[in-house]
Amino acid sequence: MLVLTRRAGEAIMIDDEIELKVLKIRGSQVHLGIDAPKRAAVHRKEVWLRIHGEPKSASPAMGGSDPEKGAA
Repeated sequence: MLVLTRRAGEAIMIDDEIELKVLKIRGSQVHLGIDAPKRAAVHRKEVWLRIHGEPKSASPAMGGSDPEKGAA
């Protein structure tokens, strides 16, 4: 996993077509703007997991096992 530090107003580019911009930071919430082609599906992870029928425990951030420790 690549970890980047960005301030409000700064952005990162994914490939040549997707821009992820930090719009504002308020407390523990980060407001992101995503500029991507219409063909690119963009979902919050919990929605993506429901769409694909995967259990919530599949994600370490959502209480699942830690892939760094060898568990899947």
